[in-house]
Amino acid sequence: MSSNIVAIVGRPNVGKSTLFNRLTKTRRAIVNEQAGTTRDRQYGKAEWAGHEFSVIDTGGWVVNSDDIFEDEICRQVNLAIEEADVILFVVSVQEGITNLDEDVAQILRQAKKPVILAVNKVDTFDQQYGSSEFYALGLGEPFILSAVNGLGTGELLDKIVALFDPNKKDEDTEDLPRFAIVGRPNAGKSSLLNALIGEGRTIVTDIAGTTRDSIYTRYNKYGKDFFLVDTAGIRKKAKVNEDLEYYSVVRSIRSIENADVCLLMIDATRGIEAQDMNIFQVIQKNKKGLVVCVNKWDLVEDKSQQAVKAFEQAIRQRFAPFADFPIIFISALTKQRIYKVLEVAMQVYDNKQRKIPTARLNEELLPLMAAYPPPAIKGKYIKIKYVTQLPNTQIPTFVFFANLPQYVKEPYRRFLENKIREKWELTGTPINLFIRPK
Repeated sequence: MSSNIVAIVGRPNVGKSTLFNRLTKTRRAIVNEQAGTTRDRQYGKAEWAGHEFSVIDTGGWVVNSDDIFEDEICRQVNLAIEEADVILFVVSVQEGITNLDEDVAQILRQAKKPVILAVNKVDTFDQQYGSSEFYALGLGEPFILSAVNGLGTGELLDKIVALFDPNKKDEDTEDLPRFAIVGRPNAGKSSLLNALIGEGRTIVTDIAGTTRDSIYTRYNKYGKDFFLVDTAGIRKKAKVNEDLEYYSVVRSIRSIENADVCLLMIDATRGIEAQDMNIFQVIQKNKKGLVVCVNKWDLVEDKSQQAVKAFEQAIRQRFAPFADFPIIFISALTKQRIYKVLEVAMQVYDNKQRKIPTARLNEELLPLMAAYPPPAIKGKYIKIKYVTQLPNTQIPTFVFFANLPQYVKEPYRRFLENKIREKWELTGTPINLFIRPK
């Protein structure tokens, strides 16, 4: 992520998320006519004239509202302003200057940061003349643009880049591990993220479905460096009644696709539900590392060793045949064992990258396969002569060369997988096995 940060701020429904999507050339921020769609800070990357920088989309700024989210949204906006190098203040030519615009302008005049005033929704030639009234906000010359059709964005990007500090250097973060916090709504995903980061990075309320976008947060503490992704809770299709929520589910699935390791949150007070199984299957299908976090453990009365064992066993039975993954009992609220989650996630990430020398593989597995060969089929004996691990694969991938590969059935493949897991540390990561003709 680049070291220069641009924050997009303004009241609700002026087109901040549309502009964010335009600048980052993505569709990451959810755009909807409904005010208050964007609740958390949303991060993206933009590139212009050889400069790469980060863009933060914020929730609409609202003052003195009785909506439970509005206080939180204002706090998020303030945090974004603190982080930013340049602030992009978006207003709408169609509504002109409102009281809220004046409130925001007053705060920005005190921010001691470069502010660009962007007059959005100038969708026709005649609307350009309406932009002159925004001089009254005292933030300099307004930039006219239409985030929907792209008018004026080139000039705006030139101005943004000109305001950057030339001495700031970009950091290369492409290779950092990505950990996605996933689970059904209200399992405590955002609480875990906030507990780990130690700041109110995401909005936490008791209302299921608070997080709507997937949020990337850089974590750089205690000698660890990676991205944490907080995702919207994944619900059953039948329960997804809002359009917005549909997009959120899609985002969550995309977050799983873009992650290296998934931290699957299970609510200890509710046990394993069908929806947890569905999320697990998405993780499996995408071949991602897995750490199961049983959250809200502080609310469970029976914490005996037997209860823990029974809970673990129930999870492994439900997720079978894949059962080689770590399970951690945590409480995001009391911060019980939350740092262990990161340690274990890093281990799983390392396991996913593990490379086993060919000589070691053959030394360990060939005698084993000679002693326990695949069962003969139609009087034909199957011999496996050689095994190797493929380089540059997403997960550890092994190829076994045999005289009759088509006759090696699933139970024997599972036997081979279990033996590999026994001899090498591959907990939490799926592995691929291929049987090929020699």
